[in-house]
Amino acid sequence: MKAFITIFLLAALGISSFAQDLKVPVLSPKQTVKQSFGISEITIEYSRPSTRNRVIFGDLVPYGKIWRTGANQSTQITFTDDVKIEGNNVPAGTYAVYTIPNSESWEVMLYKDLKLAGNVNEYKPEEEFLRIKLPVKSTLQKVETFTISINDISITSANVSLSWENTSVSFSVTAEVDSKVMKSIDENMASEEPAYFQAASYYYDNGKDLNKALEWVNKAIESNQKAYWMVMLKSRIQYKMGDYTGASASAEQVVALAKEGNSEEYIKNGEKMLSDIKNTK
Repeated sequence: MKAFITIFLLAALGISSFAQDLKVPVLSPKQTVKQSFGISEITIEYSRPSTRNRVIFGDLVPYGKIWRTGANQSTQITFTDDVKIEGNNVPAGTYAVYTIPNSESWEVMLYKDLKLAGNVNEYKPEEEFLRIKLPVKSTLQKVETFTISINDISITSANVSLSWENTSVSFSVTAEVDSKVMKSIDENMASEEPAYFQAASYYYDNGKDLNKALEWVNKAIESNQKAYWMVMLKSRIQYKMGDYTGASASAEQVVALAKEGNSEEYIKNGEKMLSDIKNTK
């Protein structure tokens, strides 16, 4: 009898273990979207339902009612730094995303309770951090699976788009970058190992003091004299300053160093700079 009970328990444990390991397809699979943005990052976690021959907006997802904006658990968006959404200040943190779709516009809400999920009957307006109204755009092609994407990315701005069926809405996210980077550069320049090339690049790209950018790129080149990419930046700075003779000499150096380093890209960059200088004079 004891032997029978032991065999039964072992069999039951085996079945239980097998059941826990069983994997089946998920109708609304989870996706995580991560995007570097400015000097921080945006992360979106959501589940992606598909149309599966159903009418979505105005039917499966009723107009004028709160929608969890996806499936399963709450859709969440995380900002690792303070941002602005459509001009509204949003502190760093994680927010649930809820929406109220309508035919001509959507309301998009950032919600502080991350565990509400689809229990929208328990939605509390006082838990909202932000509510914005966005115009609806029609997509040229049908979007079978609900998609949240981060597009049109620049140093200080990006657009977050929500698309499904033939409907799309998007909102802008902007960040204050320059003051933080400038402070970081000042601190870095006072350190034992200044990042001269990165600082010079930022100054050149963002219309800062070109004399300072030239000083820093020269210091960077001193420690790596075969770095054709650094010499290329020097040539660009000189060109922007109107020093065409210096820019030409640096561009010729770029071509020679890039040939030595087998970099077709920078050979072309140097040659293009020489051509631009010739056409400018």
